[in-house]
Amino acid sequence: MIKKLEENGRFEITLLLVFMTIFCFSLSIFRYYISETKVFFFLNWNLFLAGIPFLISSSLLILNIRSKFSLIIAITVWILFFPNFPYILTDLFHLKIRSSVPIWYDLVVILSYAWTGLFYGFISLRDIEELLSVYFRKSTISIITVSFLFLASFGVYLGRFLRWNSWDILSNSFGLFNNIVVRIIYQMEYTRTWGITILMGIMLNFMYFMIRSMKNINKEIRVKEN
Repeated sequence: MIKKLEENGRFEITLLLVFMTIFCFSLSIFRYYISETKVFFFLNWNLFLAGIPFLISSSLLILNIRSKFSLIIAITVWILFFPNFPYILTDLFHLKIRSSVPIWYDLVVILSYAWTGLFYGFISLRDIEELLSVYFRKSTISIITVSFLFLASFGVYLGRFLRWNSWDILSNSFGLFNNIVVRIIYQMEYTRTWGITILMGIMLNFMYFMIRSMKNINKEIRVKEN
């Protein structure tokens, strides 16, 4: 299994994510040490939530789950937590001048967490694409991927501005469902909802497909070298 992970580069990216996560945690600990405030400790929780989709998709690959029913259940749970990965980008709202810590340090802290969270999400999305490739054509998978990223953007809006969490689908499903349906029926009354969803969705799609295209560039380089 480890040999297979090393061959497809998964071992390397996973190791880098682990080290980047440790780096992020170290930044928050050092910030606490010099300021004696826990202002950005919440970023650790947000990063943990962003890593859940990665843990789910990695488990599916490692366990080689191919049962359609099991995949449907797992991907449904994965979708519920998937919006947590771009949510950390919105934590830039918390960036402001504070007397205890230079603003440039806080910028590095937030960007480090956001970058790590994005990669957790993008790698997990790539895993889901690989799992779905058994059942769908490449063009269909691309459409599904685009849809997932727009759903994630809508989830960011629900989390940042309406303060819903992934587990509210169980604890307050009626309230969550009501907020979603109202915005779908009366779209023109909720321009901010769809403005954020569409623009962030476009941005995430550009980011994901640009990063994914780098893999193709690496393949071309290897072919030329051989």
